[in-house]
Amino acid sequence: MKLSIIIPVYNEKGTFKKIIKKVKAVPYEKEIIVVDDGSHDGTREILKNFKDPEVQIYYHEKNYGKGRAIRTGFEHMTGDVVLIQDADLEYDPQEYGVLLKPIQDGKAEVVYGSRFRGEGKAMLFWHAIGNKFLTFVTNILYDTTITDMETCYKVFKTDIIKNLKLTANRFNIEPEMTAKVLKKGYRIYEVPISYTGREYDEGKKITWRDGFIALWTLIKYRIVK
Repeated sequence: MKLSIIIPVYNEKGTFKKIIKKVKAVPYEKEIIVVDDGSHDGTREILKNFKDPEVQIYYHEKNYGKGRAIRTGFEHMTGDVVLIQDADLEYDPQEYGVLLKPIQDGKAEVVYGSRFRGEGKAMLFWHAIGNKFLTFVTNILYDTTITDMETCYKVFKTDIIKNLKLTANRFNIEPEMTAKVLKKGYRIYEVPISYTGREYDEGKKITWRDGFIALWTLIKYRIVK
């Protein structure tokens, strides 16, 4: 089984090399696809000088958003399974085995890592409330019982992603992928993961505005085919 790992990057000069080192250490046949989404903090200069045959790097000339970066990564994947990895060290690549096991065992085609089932640093209160509310709405609209719709750790058989028509450019890629996967009849298999959330002054980018967009995205794709 070949694993495609998509890493969207935007202004992560302090963590990029660390996350790549962690991802490379994972003992799977893999391709690492990095998409820089118009970084302007020195990340792009680091990437331009980064030479590693295991790492493919693609560039956006301006900042479109996480969703666009993920979609660009999907265009270049060649593995059997695809996994999304943020570049900010909030999620631990050592847990890939936990995420991939349900697929390897034939129990699932889509796996989400739930931050609310595992151990980790406590989230900001309103961030946690927002996540739980959006997950609650997801469960009502799409008749499921997941605990963490907004998790970064989403794993799919690549054929599933190739058959989804994704359009989101920003953080609304998370509800769009979830909605479209559930509407196609796939059940999401959840596993517990650890989580080390960072603060806004450490570079966290998602805000309350993204929550409203996510809510609208969930409602829209319940109605639209």
